[in-house]
Amino acid sequence: MNIQSAPAMETWPELPLEAWSETYATLHLWTQIVGKIRLVQSPWFNHAWHVTLYVTSRGLTTSPIPYGTRTFQIDFDFISHVLTILSSDGGSGGLPLRPQSVAAFYTRLMEELDRLQLHVELHLKPCEVAIPLPFDEDETHCAYDPEYATRFWRILVQADRLFKQFRAHFIGKCSPVHFFWGAPDLAVTRFSGRPAPLHPGGIPNLPDWVTREAYSHEVSSCGFWPGGGPIRYPAFYSYAYPEPAGFAQAAVQPEDAFYSADLHEFILPYDVVRQARFPDDTLLLFLQTTYEAAARWGKWNRALLERDYELI
Repeated sequence: MNIQSAPAMETWPELPLEAWSETYATLHLWTQIVGKIRLVQSPWFNHAWHVTLYVTSRGLTTSPIPYGTRTFQIDFDFISHVLTILSSDGGSGGLPLRPQSVAAFYTRLMEELDRLQLHVELHLKPCEVAIPLPFDEDETHCAYDPEYATRFWRILVQADRLFKQFRAHFIGKCSPVHFFWGAPDLAVTRFSGRPAPLHPGGIPNLPDWVTREAYSHEVSSCGFWPGGGPIRYPAFYSYAYPEPAGFAQAAVQPEDAFYSADLHEFILPYDVVRQARFPDDTLLLFLQTTYEAAARWGKWNRALLERDYELI
């Protein structure tokens, strides 16, 4: 069967940060609300893996959330631009994704959950943002451009696909490929198996104990991030914790990748991947060489942690 690929510009769309910054800020907070619903209803998994969202063929999902003997899930659909709620007893609900304040989104979502007899109480301040306006009071963030929301999701689809391919070569402890709504970023994390030194914490509006549990063991982590702060464009990243001596000076590929002293991460601008002749190969090369730098300088036991590429 001959499977035709979508046009390159559709598969890897442009996503200039300045063009959708207001939509990005609003959507970030909407995903925090949905993620916190999963958080309060789920048993604690190691490294906060119980709070994340996952990429789907239409958007993002919580996956099934326990509620007594029932389950429910909440899905962002970035094709039809709706938020849907489905429960295991056949109930359904939702609301349109359109320009509306965070407070309005929160209120309507809570009303829909209540209608389905899914009563959930949240901590109403967002995490990892400098000025955490309570969700039910935030009338400031209210933008939603469906075109850019869809572009963002299309990039997540490609990143998710390639992160999973990269993940398959590692047989040690490894996270799922998942969307953390705090940053927000799509990430996958490999573990050496050894404990790490106590993390200093200090992430805005995130308890230090959460950060310290997340980094309780040595990691090499990579992901996709829409950008912000010193990086004013979407980018792929890779870092090690604890960062071993020599990591920042490692020769990684492709040549457009660089080490950010501000973030203590290797950065590959998204546009380098988008414009590459072979985007998949370009991204996989970045993921592999930055991991190899972390594993080499961190003295990981690679023979026990890696699978032979030829077997896959």
